[in-house]
Amino acid sequence: MKILIRNLPRTFSENSLRELFKAHGDVQSCTLVLDKATGDSKGFGFVEITKVGDAKAAIQALNGKPINGNKIRVKKADATK
Repeated sequence: MKILIRNLPRTFSENSLRELFKAHGDVQSCTLVLDKATGDSKGFGFVEITKVGDAKAAIQALNGKPINGNKIRVKKADATK
């Protein structure tokens, strides 16, 4: 299941994002969205977790979690967009 993570601190790295979700299941892919001009984080990314049950548990556990002063928002990624 693909998960959308929003409101990440701009200093958060892709590796940090992977580590955050790894505790909840097998992370198949992890992508932090970067600004093409500057290479800086845009404050959101995607994680794909192999098992749907693990992905749902990760969403439940991490949605609203404070990271470096930001409460992250975690939800299932909309596949239609």
